[in-house]
Amino acid sequence: MTTVLIVEDDVEMSGLLARYLEDQGFATLTASSTATALAATLSTEPDIVLLDIVLGEEDGREVLTELRHLSDVPVIFLTGRGLESERVAGLKLGADDYVVKPFSFAEVEARIESVLRRAGASSTGHEAVVRRFGDLHINETTHEVRRAGDLIDLTSKEFALLAFLAASPRQVYTRAQLLEHVWSSSNQWQNEATVTEHVRRVRSKIELDPDHPRWIKTVRGVGYRFEPDVQTA
Repeated sequence: MTTVLIVEDDVEMSGLLARYLEDQGFATLTASSTATALAATLSTEPDIVLLDIVLGEEDGREVLTELRHLSDVPVIFLTGRGLESERVAGLKLGADDYVVKPFSFAEVEARIESVLRRAGASSTGHEAVVRRFGDLHINETTHEVRRAGDLIDLTSKEFALLAFLAASPRQVYTRAQLLEHVWSSSNQWQNEATVTEHVRRVRSKIELDPDHPRWIKTVRGVGYRFEPDVQTA
């Protein structure tokens, strides 16, 4: 069951939205402040967050910044600000989508499903695809990565980045291309530094020596490629 964290200080709105989503088969959690939203994200690891841009005296954009330090969970802004500049600012901070108030609950549900599809959060019934590169094994069905048999803890976006690069060994991708393919975004909406930081995180987890990576190589002046090294069937 998909879990939705609703971060909204309007108790009535939060309750109505939660009941609607539960009727559609979602599990819901609610939070009304930065502290409770971050605590809920850490303790429950929701599949997606609906985040009001105005939380009383708090700014939802600051909540998003804090969330991004903890998790790559998809975030949809709920905003009463219809100005394009405000929407673009939210997307640049790392939001995956936005819904402008007043909105219908059906529209929110449709946005949730769309974002989850893009994020690859929906499970599939396809046969397991396991890519093996020496002692590094990437299971695209279970979203598990193992090195020498040990399970490596990756966030959903870290896994998506690694899996995308590994699917085309030695293919060089620019940061802009990775934003497009992995984040379904562009450098007009998100900073390319997002890619750089995620590559650093993945290296720190899968590489024995992140400063001299074995698998994810930097191609100076271009971007990154996955070096298969030794591949077995």
